[in-house]
Amino acid sequence: MKKKVAFYTLGCKLNFSETSTIARGFEDEGFQRVDFSEAADMYVINTCSVTENADKRFKNIVKQAQKVNPDAYVAAIGCYAQLKPEQLAAVDGVDLVLGATEKFKITDYVNDLSKNDFGEIHSCEIEDADFYVGSYAIGDRTRAFLKVQDGCDYKCTYCTIPLARGISRSDTLQNVLDNAAEISSQGIKEIVLTGVNIGDYGKGEFGNKKHENTFLDLVKALDTVEGIHRLRISSIEPNLLKNETIDFVSKSKTFVPHFHIPLQSGSDAILKLMKRRYLTNLYLDRVAQIRRTMPDACIGVDVIVGFPGETNEHFLETYHFLNELDISYLHVFMYSERDNTVAADMEGVVPKNVRNKRSKMLRGLSVKKRRAFYEGQLGTNRTVLFEGENKEGYIQGFTENYVKVRTPWDPALVNTLCKICLTEIDEEGLVRFEFVASEVTI
Repeated sequence: MKKKVAFYTLGCKLNFSETSTIARGFEDEGFQRVDFSEAADMYVINTCSVTENADKRFKNIVKQAQKVNPDAYVAAIGCYAQLKPEQLAAVDGVDLVLGATEKFKITDYVNDLSKNDFGEIHSCEIEDADFYVGSYAIGDRTRAFLKVQDGCDYKCTYCTIPLARGISRSDTLQNVLDNAAEISSQGIKEIVLTGVNIGDYGKGEFGNKKHENTFLDLVKALDTVEGIHRLRISSIEPNLLKNETIDFVSKSKTFVPHFHIPLQSGSDAILKLMKRRYLTNLYLDRVAQIRRTMPDACIGVDVIVGFPGETNEHFLETYHFLNELDISYLHVFMYSERDNTVAADMEGVVPKNVRNKRSKMLRGLSVKKRRAFYEGQLGTNRTVLFEGENKEGYIQGFTENYVKVRTPWDPALVNTLCKICLTEIDEEGLVRFEFVASEVTI
């Protein structure tokens, strides 16, 4: 009988890509991968440390695994496992905790899957995380997350990612192209590029600061890979999103008009406290350049509320800045204190109830922005990629510029690209459409 292993991933697309690669390693060792809700001999939890909520969820996920199989071997990997290994090892039921360099060698640490009395820790000094492991995740039959870069050299005062993942380093251009070709050969229609700071793509291993290639080189090379229908850039820092990249995407055959650009605050005073590498004028310029070249592009924004020192005036600066900006949606994060960050010791702590209120205001603004963006797209012809899940009798998909559409479930549409005309917004806030082409392009 094959041993069974199940995985649970917290956090970002990068974590999902790494979980998939680690899971393939288990399959190569003769394990059978099963869903986390099923009985397994081993459960692997890939942790996140970006928000306080992700930390708290870990214990609940361990309990969830123990309910299904109390005798199962439980391993913790990922960012939180690197930052707080002793804390995770002390959780009842946890047998193994692996740090940033060890997680990719997890099968080397797994022997007979006997439960340990105490969690066994194998972790590194983060300076040792100076090599690169490529990975990609196929979440469903339609879309894959392709990791191109890891780590970060930035020193944002609120962030633990450099402590959890180490220095900025990248995959070789050839490896990225090979992985992209491998993904497309499996019938996947869309690839999303992921990393910690993908605009910094090109730095080699072992702390080599020299860029072997640039992010623009990467984008241009990927555009030539045969069989890829769509390429989507995930999150990219505004100071690293150059005009040349925007212009190339606007003319590209495969890169879609969708950008997600972290802002974090619309107040220059707060951006300086955060030690971000730009001010609001540069951000305005990036949005204006995208709109000049791609008027229908979707632009998403990350923003943090309740950072230490953020007064009502600073928050209103952010609110008005975003309200007047021609963007499409927001991802709103409520600031949470992280150990070993500069911000954790800053004065001007914003009460939790105030953080909550500000978060709600920006989430409300995001709903308005998305609605306005969708309304602006009505009457236009787009291409939709349909996903594989039957959601309450509907099939959903995204247009190239990230408008979410749905229509009554039809399995024949799964993983197909169709020409459509956007017609109306339904009661769920999604967009209905009419088919333009009777032929479905595959």
